Amino acid sequence: MKQLFHILILFISTSASYAQNEALFKEANSLYNEANYAEALDKYESILDTQEHSAELYFNMANAHYKLNHIAPSIYYYEKALLLKPRDKDIQNNIAYARNMTIDAIEVIPEVGFSKLIKTITNTFSFNNWAKLSVALVVMFVILFLGYYFSHSTAKKRVAFVTSLLCLLLACVAFAFAFHKYDLVEKDQPAIVFAQEAQVKSEPNLRSPEAFKLHEGTKVQVLDTVSNWKKIQLSDGKMGWVLNEDIKMLKVF
Repeated sequence: MKQLFHILILFISTSASYAQNEALFKEANSLYNEANYAEALDKYESILDTQEHSAELYFNMANAHYKLNHIAPSIYYYEKALLLKPRDKDIQNNIAYARNMTIDAIEVIPEVGFSKLIKTITNTFSFNNWAKLSVALVVMFVILFLGYYFSHSTAKKRVAFVTSLLCLLLACVAFAFAFHKYDLVEKDQPAIVFAQEAQVKSEPNLRSPEAFKLHEGTKVQVLDTVSNWKKIQLSDGKMGWVLNEDIKMLKVF
């Protein structure tokens, strides 16, 4: 009875919080439409403070920052929205405009050959979908193998045996892609430069020589952390160390 009471209280508080956030979201959208972008941002951030995360919320926050010419925050929240809805055309279009405000022009080194093919196939599905596919194929293998074992027809036994082995092979492939996808997601640690100008050092200390400079809004990949320094890599392959305070990680919910 006590547990039921706690569940009921949790349900009521969650429902109340959701209703309050819905009201705040509508108020913020109205303020945005009236060109009161700073006030709209305050409302959006109030929703974010309740630990509610959605692509729509991040997208609207990014739009408000963009209208206020806040380069780094606008790109940051567009990127956050893309993490939740990577195929959304509106987000992709708006982030392209925001990126045009950045100073750094960094080339992207294209992947080629076999590694590109494997990565393309791996990114076809999420980790969960690859895992579900491998389980489904294993179930199919078991069913077909039982059909082979109990069948009295030579032709049916041959077809069931070959098909079951094919399902088992495909299950192993799907399982391998699932772990490869998980590895890619874990290694993908993007961040956005928030400092107006960040000095990138060759080593994680202030005495080391400067490798190059980055400016607000540039996207980097974080490879390692040492004390209050982060090792970063650019899309053109350049690497260096920046202070933690100069960048903001994207995968923080």
